[in-house]
Amino acid sequence: MNVVLPSERLSLVTGAGGFLGRYLTAALLEQGERVRALDTHVDALGGLAASPRLELVTADVCDPEVQARALRGVQTVFHLAAAHLGVSAGEEEFRRVNVDGSRTLAIASSAAGVRRFVHCSSVGVYGSIPSPPADEDSPCRPELVYERTKLEGEMEVRAASEQGLDVVILRPVWIYGPGCGRTEKLLSSIRKGRFLVAGSGEGLRHCISIWDAVDAFLLARDADVESGTVLIVGDRRPVTVRELVDTIAQVVDARPPRAIPFALFAVIAAGAEAAFRPLGKEPPVSRRTLRFFTGNTAFDVTRARNELGFSARDDLATGLRRTDRWLREHRAEEWLSLERSA
Repeated sequence: MNVVLPSERLSLVTGAGGFLGRYLTAALLEQGERVRALDTHVDALGGLAASPRLELVTADVCDPEVQARALRGVQTVFHLAAAHLGVSAGEEEFRRVNVDGSRTLAIASSAAGVRRFVHCSSVGVYGSIPSPPADEDSPCRPELVYERTKLEGEMEVRAASEQGLDVVILRPVWIYGPGCGRTEKLLSSIRKGRFLVAGSGEGLRHCISIWDAVDAFLLARDADVESGTVLIVGDRRPVTVRELVDTIAQVVDARPPRAIPFALFAVIAAGAEAAFRPLGKEPPVSRRTLRFFTGNTAFDVTRARNELGFSARDDLATGLRRTDRWLREHRAEEWLSLERSA
């Protein structure tokens, strides 16, 4: 068996300019590895670009010629690139990136002799969960186009696994931390007293800090697991929406957000959508926001612990305190103090 030293390892990170991609790239560099970062916005990596062990590829991950060049000499692929929910992406774009792009990249990775393909999916593939917590064997009933195409992308990657590619598929819960716009918006709105809870806030949410999420992906690279394994990664337990926002309020030294009737929130959300749609902008609240309060995104993470040896180090309060402390000490755009690893 040939042992690959960290300095000799070359990993391809697609979607490297995204939230998870930036932290994962920094962690790989910190371990002394070489990284090829592929994204249409690699400038988001900022100061990390100074590392002699980092190669930047500014390109569309779905381009077959780009894929072939980017995979040369690569041992591990971390496929994070995806089309996310947004006002500008139509169904064709979701399918092109999340399904077709995943299929062609997995096939190209197999042809290039990649040793392991770590695919980032989402717990969104489950859709609504009638009897939480769900696990890896629970039925998937995706509702939104993002969720449907992420599940189809999984299927394409698993098909490549059946043809010989060594694949591990991770389904992360909501990842929070500095550099995540959703996290920073949530903390800011609660700090300013502008956040409202729709209804009782008894819906369940499962979270994981960005630092723990990165650890899970690094473990997935080296774990001795069967190809095609699918694993949910999250922190120790789900919390209610009420517990989540009250914990944030405590962390940022603010009053707990007040609640309004669910029906009233729904009217406000529909009105915001109508007002912002002509502007082509994301409304501050929408009918999709309602899923934050009603969806039970609670999961059993036992399998990741057993098969990856993964156990989150941060509980919710600890991870949020780390996040808030960082945001207080740095300007948001300076999250690349992580460039210490460059």
